[in-house]
This record gives sequence, C-alpha cells and structure tokens, in this order.
Amino acid sequence: MKVTVKYFASIREALGLGSESVVTDAATLAALRDELIARGGAYADALARGRSVRLAVDQVMCDEAALLVEGAEVAFFPPVTGG
Repeated sequence: MKVTVKYFASIREALGLGSESVVTDAATLAALRDELIARGGAYADALARGRSVRLAVDQVMCDEAALLVEGAEVAFFPPVTGG
C-alpha cells in the first residue's frame, strides 16, 4: 500500500526532508517504523527504538499498534514541551 509519511521538528532536520510517499507492506505503525529504521543511516538514528517518538495517522494521535490503510497520512515527531 502507499502512504504519505511526514516528519516534524528534529526528525525532519535529521532526515533532511519533511515528507515522502512510501510503498509498504506494513500493517501497523510499528511495522512501518521498523521498515524505516531498516533503511539505516539517519532513519535508524532518528526513529530508533528507545527514542521517544510520537505518532499520528490522519492527524489523530495514536500508538504503534494503530493499523495502516491505503492512502493514510502518517506523522512522526518528537515529544513537544511548551511553556
């Protein structure tokens, strides 16, 4: 399936891109994250397990168990603090 992946804040800076179209066999966000980590390099560093990464599908916050559907918009971003 094809999904749009958006990257924000420090993740976007590390990868050098704000979004990309990804063709994936992943059924969940966890599996998609693992596919991206497997690319190595900046992806492995920015999305590494153990790093705190927030996730959203179609602009709704969710956890890694969320299911992917064709055409979904997936967002990865670091936790944000305000003041």
